[in-house]
Amino acid sequence: MQSKKEQISELTNLNEELENYFNNTIIPQLFIDADLVLRKFTPPAMKQFSLRSDDIGKPIEQVKENFRFPTIVENIKEVISSGEILEKEIQTIDRRWYQMNILPYIVRREKRTNGVIITFVDITPRVRDLRELERLISENELLIDTLAHDIKTPLTAMELTIQMLKKIPGLERFGKFPELMGYLDNSVKKMRNMVQELMQSRWAEHPHSAVSELIDFQNILEDVKLTLAQQISEAGASIKYQLDVSEVFFARRNLRSILYNLINNSLKYRSPHRPLVVTIKTYVKENFTVISVKDNGIGISQENQQRIFNKFQRVKSSIEGNGIGLYLVRELLHGSGGDISLSSEKGEGAEFKVFLKHAP
Repeated sequence: MQSKKEQISELTNLNEELENYFNNTIIPQLFIDADLVLRKFTPPAMKQFSLRSDDIGKPIEQVKENFRFPTIVENIKEVISSGEILEKEIQTIDRRWYQMNILPYIVRREKRTNGVIITFVDITPRVRDLRELERLISENELLIDTLAHDIKTPLTAMELTIQMLKKIPGLERFGKFPELMGYLDNSVKKMRNMVQELMQSRWAEHPHSAVSELIDFQNILEDVKLTLAQQISEAGASIKYQLDVSEVFFARRNLRSILYNLINNSLKYRSPHRPLVVTIKTYVKENFTVISVKDNGIGISQENQQRIFNKFQRVKSSIEGNGIGLYLVRELLHGSGGDISLSSEKGEGAEFKVFLKHAP
């Protein structure tokens, strides 16, 4: 049996080993106790999240803004309650991406969770590579959609013309004409099948398909704001939030693309007579999460409100763009059982409402 002196010595050694680990690890880590008080952090965490020595002992509520991750407190409580590990991807203010793991700190003798250890693994290079891959996939999908759409229309016209020609009486008098019509008919059918196969490959599952997951909405929104930071600054725009729903179930890259297109449109079609204000809201309506993006820009006339969702259509040709942004947004939403609506008056701004269907 150990003496009291030996026990104290052992505890001192263990504490020194723990301190040595925390001081020398290259991974940002936090230790938060069951009362949600910040008890310890590693030097990389101190640097990455602008923490100070006197932050130790503070409730996490007082320093949570350092992490730019609005649901961190709720996630910590969830892990303490469930005892299960939680993993999420987050982005920090300097635009670096981290895999955040919240692990329960379990006191085994008492069989209870006495806090959490949070680790942050830098995944910025992987995310950047994925972004580039997603861009290439989106361009490829758009090319396939455009080719299929542009080919199907003349094919339909050719098929109708062939059927009408076949009905002309006395074609057998023109020698090989009926045989040539048969060849033409077969060729058109083969082209139709090729278009169908092209479209099937477009919608088929592949290793880099966008996968729906539970994602932090404000995190994606902040990512889009950082991407558009220069345009927002040049426009002198103000972007406001009212987020009743903080997490949504959707494909990460698709949600980012939707928000990027809608906010970018607000910036491009702002009014020269007043400062731009963009208000973003989230709420639940029936079986959908609704994302509202409302601005006080130049607005959209009634005759243009349906047309802008068509490919290559723009409100003003004098403003830079290719006219496919809103078309892609609608296609992404329809492909996942969602929808988009528009409410606008010319000169009074516009409000787009995105409807994301809840997970089954």
